[in-house]
Amino acid sequence: MKLVVVSAGLSVPSSTRLLADRLATAVGRAAPAEAPVDVQVVELRELAVEIAHFFTNGFPGKALAAAQEAVAGADGLIAVTPVFSASYSGLFKSFFDVLDKDALVGKPVLVAATGGSARHSLVLEHALRPLFAYLRAVVVPTAVYAASEDWGAEGLEGRIERAAGELAGLMTGLSAGKAATASRAATELPGARSGADGGFTVVPFAEQLAALAPKR
Repeated sequence: MKLVVVSAGLSVPSSTRLLADRLATAVGRAAPAEAPVDVQVVELRELAVEIAHFFTNGFPGKALAAAQEAVAGADGLIAVTPVFSASYSGLFKSFFDVLDKDALVGKPVLVAATGGSARHSLVLEHALRPLFAYLRAVVVPTAVYAASEDWGAEGLEGRIERAAGELAGLMTGLSAGKAATASRAATELPGARSGADGGFTVVPFAEQLAALAPKR
């Protein structure tokens, strides 16, 4: 399963990136052994210039295009932002503004944020969750906020594990659904049936209609 982590932290080291890494590691632990998680991290501070250029010329640079493709092709997404002025950062919002409008449809997403005070924790509910609901993503029930005092304190690790388990569960179901759909597509074609040699025999449309007629 492919997991993409979007981190909007600006400093190095970054508490936002630290939280993102801990969430990704927890998802890997929660995933079933038969469906290991492949993690790719998108650091938005490295894409800031290309994102700005996209807004002015409409064309993504090479790195931004790769990030857009990674997010669109992911089985699950972790999105983590620092809190600026009681909301997500402008860089965080700008990245999701330059994604294709259908890139996140039906995609499982875990939202998280970091801030200097626990008073900003509702940013998860009044800003992040509505954003991803608008983008038609499936946001896991547990969101994770880490204030400065949360690092090393009780409670944060439990929230991380719970949220990671929810995301891993949704990703596993989505991955299994894709595999089943691909398998059916390879063996079941509309208007066809398996031949004796394992190939397909076209069923005439009139015969298909006759099969739908009420039995007497």
